[in-house]
Amino acid sequence: MNFVEIAVFIVYLLFMLGIGVVFFIKTKNGGEKTYFLGGRKMGPWVSALSAGASDMCAWVLMGLPTSIYALGLGQIWISVGLAIGYTLSWLIEAPRLRRFSIVANDSITIPQYLTNRFLSKSKALQIICAVVFLIAYTVYSASSLKACGTLFNTVLGIDTSLAMYIAAIIIISYTFLGGFSAVCWTDFFQGMLILGAVLIAPIFAASMVDFSTNITQEGYFDPMADWRDVVSGLAWGLGYFGMPHIIIRFMSIESQRSLKKSAKIGITWTILILIFAALIGVIGRLFLGYDEAVNENSLVFITMVRKIFPALISGVLLSAVLAASMSTADSQLLSAASAFASDVYSPVIRKNKATDKEMLWAGRIVVLIIAILAVLIASSPNAGSIMSLVTNAWGLFGAAFGPAIILSLFWKRFNFYGAVAGIVIGSVVDILWIIFLSYTGVYELFPGFVAGLAGAVAVSLMTEKPSEEVEKLFEKALNYKDEE
Repeated sequence: MNFVEIAVFIVYLLFMLGIGVVFFIKTKNGGEKTYFLGGRKMGPWVSALSAGASDMCAWVLMGLPTSIYALGLGQIWISVGLAIGYTLSWLIEAPRLRRFSIVANDSITIPQYLTNRFLSKSKALQIICAVVFLIAYTVYSASSLKACGTLFNTVLGIDTSLAMYIAAIIIISYTFLGGFSAVCWTDFFQGMLILGAVLIAPIFAASMVDFSTNITQEGYFDPMADWRDVVSGLAWGLGYFGMPHIIIRFMSIESQRSLKKSAKIGITWTILILIFAALIGVIGRLFLGYDEAVNENSLVFITMVRKIFPALISGVLLSAVLAASMSTADSQLLSAASAFASDVYSPVIRKNKATDKEMLWAGRIVVLIIAILAVLIASSPNAGSIMSLVTNAWGLFGAAFGPAIILSLFWKRFNFYGAVAGIVIGSVVDILWIIFLSYTGVYELFPGFVAGLAGAVAVSLMTEKPSEEVEKLFEKALNYKDEE
C-alpha cells in the first residue's frame, strides 16, 4: 500500500465532491431543465470535454489498451471506427439535434425529443426508450465501477467490492447534488486529466523499451489479419449516433456558434485519446512482455505507470482511471434518471401533474437504484471483463437509437411508427446476436444497427406519412436560428 498514492486519490475525490456541492448551491432553486440539461447554458470547452470524458470511460485506459496488448493491432480498428464515428456525430448530427430538440417543444431527453419530433401523444416510445436506458445504463455503469474496484484493489489493496461501493457513493453524491452542471464540470476536469495521462505514460514507457524485443504471437503487428476485426472495429463508430449520455451534450450547448467551437475541441481531444490509448497497448506489450494476469485484469496502464513513475506522479496519473470511470458513470446515471423522471414518472405515473421537486427526487431515486444494481453486477464473478461490459452496453445503445436519431434529423418522411420499430428491432437483433451468434466474431452493433435502420425505413414507408404539422416542424427545425 502506497500512502502517497492514497493521499492523491483522497484529494482528487474530495475535489469532485466539492464541485457537486458548489453546483447544488448554485442550482438548488432551478427546475427540471436546470437539473437535467444545465439550462442549455454549457460553453464550448465544458461541452466538448464533458462529451468526450463521458464517452471515454475506464475502458479507454484499461479495456482498449489491454485488448491491443493481448490480441494485436487488429484491435486498433476499434480506435479508427470510434474516431470516424465521433467526428461525424459532431459535424453531422450535433448541429441538427440541437436545433430539432429546441423546436420539438424544448425537449430535454432523447425519448422526449423523439416523441415531440412527431407531435405524438402516445407515451409508448418514451416508455420503450426508458426501459432500454435502464438496462443498458446499469450494465454500462457496472463497467465503470468494476474499473474503480480493480484500481483500488491493485494499487491500495482494498477489497474490490468495498472499493466499488466507495466509488458509487462518491459518484452518486455529486450527481445527486449538482445534476447536469456538476456532471459536466467534473467531466471537464476529468477530461483534462485523462488526456494528460494517456499522453505521458506511453511516451515515457517508449523511452525505456528495448525495441528489439520479439513478440512471438503470429500476426500481432498485422492490422488486417482478420476481416472481422476490421468490420467490428469500424462498427464501433456507429454507436456514437445513438449514445444518449454523449449526444445530450449536443442539446445542452448554449448556441450554434459555440457548437462549432465545441466540435473542434471535442474531435481533437478524442482522436488524441484514441491514438495514445492504442499506443499504450502496443508499447505496454513491448515494455512489460505478455503477462496473463495483466491481460485478465486489464492492468496494462496501471502496471506501466507504477513501474515508471514515483508515487506522487503515479497517483496523479492513476487518478485518470478514476476520472475515466466516474466521468462516464455520472453521465449514465443522470441520463437514466432524466429518462425515467421526464418520460415515465411525470407522463405515465403522475399524468403530467408532477411538480419540479417531485421530478428531481424521482430522478435522484433512480440514480441511487441504478448505482446499487450496477455494483451488484460488477461484483458478480460472472460479470465479465470491463471490455465485455462496455461492448454490450455500447452495442445496445447504438443499435437501438442510432438509426432513429439519424432518420429523425434527415428524413422528412420518417414517422412515429418507424421510430418505434427501429428502436425495438435494433435492440432485439443486438441482444439476440449476443446470445446466439457471438461466436461469429462480428460485433453485434453492426447487424443490430443495419436491422434497426432497415426496419425503421420499411415501417415508415408502409404506414401513413407524417401529418402536415409534423412536416412543418421539420422545416422549422431546419431553418431555426439562435436569437441574437
